[in-house]
Amino acid sequence: MRVHYPRTPHLPWSPGAAADDVRTGDLSGLAGAEVVVTEKLDGENTTLYADGLHARSLDSAHHPSRAWVKGLQSRIGPRIPAGWRICGENLFARHSIAYTDLDSWFHGFSVWTDRDRCLDWDDTVRFLRRLGIPTPRVLWRGHYDERALRALRLDLERQEGYVVRTVRGFPRAEFGERIAKWVRPQHVRTDTHWMHAAVVENGLGPNAALWDVRSGQLPELPLLAEALSMPELDCPTEELADVSARLDELGRTGDARLAGVLATALRTTHRKPLAPQPAPQLTPQSAPQSAPQLAPRLAARLGLPLARRVADLVALHPGLHQPYPDEDRRAGLVRLAAAADLGVLHAVAATAAPGPAEREQVAWSALHAEDAGLLDADPLAWLRSGLREALADLDPDSADRCWAQAREAYALGRITTVEEAVAATWRWRDARFPRLVHLSGPSGSGKSTFAAALPGVRARISLDDLRAARGSRTDQRNNPEVLRTALARLDAALADPAATVVWDATSLNREQRSHVHAVARRRDALVTQVVLLVDERELLRRNTVRPHPVPPEVLAAQLHRYRPPHPGQAHRTWYVGPGGTVEDTAGTLDSEED
Repeated sequence: MRVHYPRTPHLPWSPGAAADDVRTGDLSGLAGAEVVVTEKLDGENTTLYADGLHARSLDSAHHPSRAWVKGLQSRIGPRIPAGWRICGENLFARHSIAYTDLDSWFHGFSVWTDRDRCLDWDDTVRFLRRLGIPTPRVLWRGHYDERALRALRLDLERQEGYVVRTVRGFPRAEFGERIAKWVRPQHVRTDTHWMHAAVVENGLGPNAALWDVRSGQLPELPLLAEALSMPELDCPTEELADVSARLDELGRTGDARLAGVLATALRTTHRKPLAPQPAPQLTPQSAPQSAPQLAPRLAARLGLPLARRVADLVALHPGLHQPYPDEDRRAGLVRLAAAADLGVLHAVAATAAPGPAEREQVAWSALHAEDAGLLDADPLAWLRSGLREALADLDPDSADRCWAQAREAYALGRITTVEEAVAATWRWRDARFPRLVHLSGPSGSGKSTFAAALPGVRARISLDDLRAARGSRTDQRNNPEVLRTALARLDAALADPAATVVWDATSLNREQRSHVHAVARRRDALVTQVVLLVDERELLRRNTVRPHPVPPEVLAAQLHRYRPPHPGQAHRTWYVGPGGTVEDTAGTLDSEED
């Protein structure tokens, strides 16, 4: 069934309302509600369904400006549930505003279910992102405040106006009460209607290539290189096509599809270090060595959560090329599922396999993963959601500890149901266990600053401070003795079941971290791994202004040796960006996916 999109009423102070427009006189449906204000885009109102589309008119005829959005609908249509519809703006043709930097020629602004109900705004954004459709820019969000809305200032040469709607969803019958718009005065500023003029394409920005991949289009390497600001990006076209086909067969869309494509494109990309250092050249076989700096470098373009997932795929996929004991394989795959989407990981590994032996290992691993039900996008969602409901009254530390123990019990085959998981985690519900916050990052990444802001810390153990007490914080000659002293202090501090202890050291690789984790296991501590992700250029800049800068060659060596921990190597993981705040997590019970 096709549904006409309602006319959006103008706000009382909207100057662009024409004589035949609808103007709302009752704002009670917005008053007191949380609202989101988005930019009103100057395009053609268009509705997409699983089996077709139309413009505002249900019988809209063919127009050249609709060809591209028809191609988009053909890619994403199979993933739109029956009876659902996506409403948005077709921006292919220039109307009154000449856009030059669009993320896509289609932006979605609402999603309607088969019960004719508009989804909550946050659910709308998530649903559309999974399909590869961007949403208009958010200008303001908060509880409805007319003064705040009236105070919004737009660039009227580049912006048509704004739309305000309730964050909560609503039925179609309440449309006129829950949504309204403000439009600039004399909005139409052309003499000829756009449909009767030659089609002039609006301009796309570099991010459009990323949205195209999310929506199912074949990737184009030069466009990806521009989007990521990585001119050195190099990957055979056939490999990008191969991994795309594998991801499509798995049904991966949105960020999952983009992550798989980018991990494939980036796995053999080498770049010269910014600081002088005698580092060996990377080869495809040693390409994971580039992964430590991938996440912070990509974060500016992708956001830290997606960037670190791409970096994890780059670092982890070669492991699937190696033999693994079949008797331990299921447990290993369950643990690996905490670090990456196994379907995407196997797709990347299969495409990247250097020879028949490696391809056979990937195929064998994929069969085991499929048999264990681990190739879905979020294979442990049933366990996490069930445990989250059962443990809703617990504090976050206890809930996350129980979730970590349940994951491990499931990996070992000791539990198979939510009820068994609840029963198996009883001993950690009273929060009577110490807490270890384990920092990991090169010099200058902000470890000590982050540690200083943590509340309730009983002890902070710093290897630099211990060296300073011995005469010089830069003296590395007695590192084994310094480490023994630090581990002994850690053990003593974690003996208190109410203690929160911070381990402040670079912890560059898994071997260094293993000594700390061994003490934590002995004391039954909750381990929170904190990974600080800062781009190399920023690290170099910070190092020049630090009170105790490290020699440039030492920092370069740290970056070369750094192997960040992956999710699952601790009970939970926090990812801290250059601003010093946690921007992403893994292993937390309240997360949507790990």
